[in-house]
Amino acid sequence: MTDPDATGPGPVRRQIWGRRQGPGLKPARRQLLDERLPALRITLPEQGRLDPASLFSRPMQGFRLEIGFGGGEHLAAQAKARPELGFLGVEPFLDGVGKLVAEIEAAGLDNVRILTDDARLLLLVLPDRCLQRIDVLFPDPWPKLRHHKRRIVNRQTVPEMARALVPGGELRLATDITDYARWMLDTALAEPRLAWMAERADDWRVAPADHVPTRYQAKAEREGRKSVFLRFVTRQ
Repeated sequence: MTDPDATGPGPVRRQIWGRRQGPGLKPARRQLLDERLPALRITLPEQGRLDPASLFSRPMQGFRLEIGFGGGEHLAAQAKARPELGFLGVEPFLDGVGKLVAEIEAAGLDNVRILTDDARLLLLVLPDRCLQRIDVLFPDPWPKLRHHKRRIVNRQTVPEMARALVPGGELRLATDITDYARWMLDTALAEPRLAWMAERADDWRVAPADHVPTRYQAKAEREGRKSVFLRFVTRQ
């Protein structure tokens, strides 16, 4: 299966750590990716911005982005529930991409597009105020201190997320790692365009009403780790 790398805009170089493919990508799933992924793939422009509307064959009422969708459970469920919206998903791990593509095929979804590359590259080319919501759910915490620079939620990416959100748009972050939750909160609060939506403890202890649990969340719960859900809104 071919998986061409996207070209990074400007001076930013693509950074993907960890495996791109595991031993579980079976021949049938590989064939599905070969056949279906090209029509779903987001191709980054060599210059200029990428209008999300240009990715879809029909008009959409708005757009959402999920960074690091894992096996795609949450993204697929959101796309099914909101067919009037266009969903952009980013995941470099091809096993997870294969699972999402299989669900797209089974459910007949036409409102999902996929980037199998560095999410930062997509953030940099999105227009201002083009997304209603961005979800970053249970990303790799990179727990070692020397690896903290690899965390996708950081002082460089969060301003780009805030820029791409419409006024009143929402950034949702979730993790089961206490240190990363503090990191996320500190990073988002440092961005002046974002306001934390929490008013009481349950606002960060309890998942949003439309949240769909992921396999990573389920694993954390089995291992006794509590999840934290942080929601931020862009100031009007």
